[in-house]
Amino acid sequence: MALVTISLDQLVDGKPATPEHARNWCARLESGDILFFPQSPIPFTADDLAFLRGQQQTDSSLHKNIAYKPNIDKLSGLDAKSANPADVERLHAIMRGYSQHVVSFLTGFLAPYRAQWRLDYASFRPLEEQNRDLPLRRRNDLLHTDAFPTRPTHGARILRFFNNVHPTRTRDWVVSDPFAQTVRQFAPAQIAPHPGTTTTRAGKSLARALGLGKAIPSIKRTPYDDFMMRFHNFLKENEQYQSHTARYPWQFPAGSSWMVYTDTVPHAVLAGQYAIEQTFLVEPQALVQPETSPLRILERLAGAPLI
Repeated sequence: MALVTISLDQLVDGKPATPEHARNWCARLESGDILFFPQSPIPFTADDLAFLRGQQQTDSSLHKNIAYKPNIDKLSGLDAKSANPADVERLHAIMRGYSQHVVSFLTGFLAPYRAQWRLDYASFRPLEEQNRDLPLRRRNDLLHTDAFPTRPTHGARILRFFNNVHPTRTRDWVVSDPFAQTVRQFAPAQIAPHPGTTTTRAGKSLARALGLGKAIPSIKRTPYDDFMMRFHNFLKENEQYQSHTARYPWQFPAGSSWMVYTDTVPHAVLAGQYAIEQTFLVEPQALVQPETSPLRILERLAGAPLI
C-alpha cells in the first residue's frame, strides 16, 4: 500500500498517455494504493469555493454531510433551519457541476472502468472533523472500511474521489493495512461470511443489529453486503483494532485531490474542514485485478459464492 503522486504534467489532455498507463492506475487502486494529485484536476471558480466555505451545518448530529444524488439530480442533507432557497439552488448547481467534472475526468483517466460503474452520491463535508460529536458507528475518526447501510453494492467496489477545498489547511487521514490482511487478523467467527444466508434473512438480521426495525428488510442484501456492513461496524467498535493496528498518517494539502477504494483500505479522517467527494460503484467485471477485491477475498475464505 502506497501513496502514488500524479502530476498533471503526466497526463495528455487530462488522460493517461497510453491505455497501459490507465490499466496501471486501475491496478494500483485495486491493490490498495492511494492516487494523489497535488494539484487537483477538477476545476473550481474562486466564487464557488468561497460560497462552499461559507456553508454551515448547525445540527451535525442530524446530517454528517450534504449529499448530491446525480442519478436523480437531487440535493439532500441540508440543515433546514438555516437553508436559504437561493443558496440551496446555487449549492445544487455547484454539486452538479462537480459531479460532472469528476465523471468526465475519470472516464478518461480510468478508461478500463468506463461505462462499467454505477454513479453513486457526491457529498460536501463543511464541518470540522476533529472532535466531532457523532454516534460511534458514524464517526469518521475511527479506522474502518466502507459499506453503505441502505445501498448494498452486490459485489461492486466503492471508489471515492476526494477534494480538499479548504483554503489553507490539510485534511488529515490515517490508513491501515489492506483488507486482505485485516479481515484475516480481526474478523471473528460471529462476523465471518455466511454463504447460506438469504438476502431476506440478511436484511432482517442487519435491521435488528442496527435497531432499525422494519426500515431495511426490503433491501436486497447479499451475504457479501451483509458481511461488509457488519465488518464496518466491528472495526469501529473493536478497541483492540483501533488501539493496536498499524497506522500510517497522510496529510492532503489544500487544493489537492486523491482517490482510493475505501472498501479495501481501512481509513479514518482525523482533522480537516471543507471537503467534497464523488463515489463510484465499480462493477466486478470492470476490474483489472479482480482477485484483489474484497468479494474474491471473502469468497476464497468462505469457499462459496457470496453474491
